[in-house]
Amino acid sequence: MTRGWFSIRGDGGHGSLSAGFLIAVFMYTGWDGTIYVNEEVRHRRINPGRAAIMAVAFIAVLFTVSQVGLQGVVSPARLQANGPAALVYVAQVLGGSGGAKVMALSLALSVIASTGCGIVLTARMIYGMASHRVLPPFLANVSRRFATPVAASIVVGLILIVVTWLYLLTSSVASAFTNVIAVTGLLYAAFYVLTALAAIIYYRRRVFTRPWDALTLGILPIAAIGFLGWVVIRSLQTAPAPQIWSLVGIVGMGLLLMLSARFVLRSPFFGVQRESDIARKHQTKRPD
Repeated sequence: MTRGWFSIRGDGGHGSLSAGFLIAVFMYTGWDGTIYVNEEVRHRRINPGRAAIMAVAFIAVLFTVSQVGLQGVVSPARLQANGPAALVYVAQVLGGSGGAKVMALSLALSVIASTGCGIVLTARMIYGMASHRVLPPFLANVSRRFATPVAASIVVGLILIVVTWLYLLTSSVASAFTNVIAVTGLLYAAFYVLTALAAIIYYRRRVFTRPWDALTLGILPIAAIGFLGWVVIRSLQTAPAPQIWSLVGIVGMGLLLMLSARFVLRSPFFGVQRESDIARKHQTKRPD
């Protein structure tokens, strides 16, 4: 390890702070999934949030230890030269060809597991949205045999296949993965900015009640908005055309779905009365 690891320009001056944080956002996305899939959880107003915080804390330790340990095996130059298969190369240095094969298999299984988890989580989120008529109602159908939202799962799987093939047909595999990571990171960063803003608005009556609430409900969300907003802006300034057009297409599709939910499906979501949390005791007394 050298002092270059702690430089905002990266080791050797070749790094990008915003790009590094964008990858970090991508790495941590999904670990807050317990908040969105909470229909079958006890005390669902409390436990899912705690589970998400614990998951992010544990994964931060695991990611930090593994990344620092693996990057310290070889020199930065050799690691950069084998960037497309860095983990397999590090495993080969540590354990020879056998170690490299094990790492390659582990990566393949990890990708499969992550894809499956993403399909399940996204399908459950779509199921919840469809149950409120924000999306077409057929996506809220649950199979009596499997007790799962089959229609939503199939739709999510097909969308992932189509998007993946579009990227692969228009670019190389490495570029496709880079674009997917960057676009996903940008979308989640924007989503977290909106979530922090919504939290401030909802808890606005409690922000100035005591120092702890001011920190957790005011200062930290505002800091998150500023930081993630900077990451998004800096990343968009240097983003290539495929990433920009992907974001334009996703935002455009989102606007069409929102208008459809409002004027075609007539979702009751748009009639929900705006409210704010006044005191902690009112929140804890609400039934699950």
